[in-house]
Amino acid sequence: MLRVKAGDVDRMGLLFERYHRPLFGFLYHMLGRSDTSEDLVQNVFYRMLKYRHTFTGEGEFRTWMYHLARNVLADHVKKNRHAKHHADVADVAEHLGGGAAADAGLERAQEVATLHQALARLSPEHREVLVLSRFQEMKYGEIAQVLGTTEGAVKVRVHRAMHELKSTYHRIEN
Repeated sequence: MLRVKAGDVDRMGLLFERYHRPLFGFLYHMLGRSDTSEDLVQNVFYRMLKYRHTFTGEGEFRTWMYHLARNVLADHVKKNRHAKHHADVADVAEHLGGGAAADAGLERAQEVATLHQALARLSPEHREVLVLSRFQEMKYGEIAQVLGTTEGAVKVRVHRAMHELKSTYHRIEN
């Protein structure tokens, strides 16, 4: 990113190759919509270029990138506050074949769908901390930097979010 900041904009391609999937995963888990998540990934990379002068190189690039992603997400949510969105898991079922393997695959798809439903019902703060820690595999210290809080506060949030996710999952399942 420091090279991009210095004017070597061709390096954005390398950053895109390296980080577009993790960003997509973060945004998808926060929104539950793949088409919108793809668009927002593009917006994050656009903002990386636009605000490259704000990257100092003192902290981790990933932390700075997730700050931008959170801002893009917040802007999107604010702009589309009244639109209703839902995760479409039907795509998974239509790709499954027949037989016992398909039954196992369908069962797995149903579990994943239930998990996404439970995740979608969490507060945005709990969903965000779980997505960063469990899906993006960020360390608590990194998450603390992204969220602008302490590592201890992140641990508490993750614990509470996991408890809420577990109880929500079981309510949906039953």
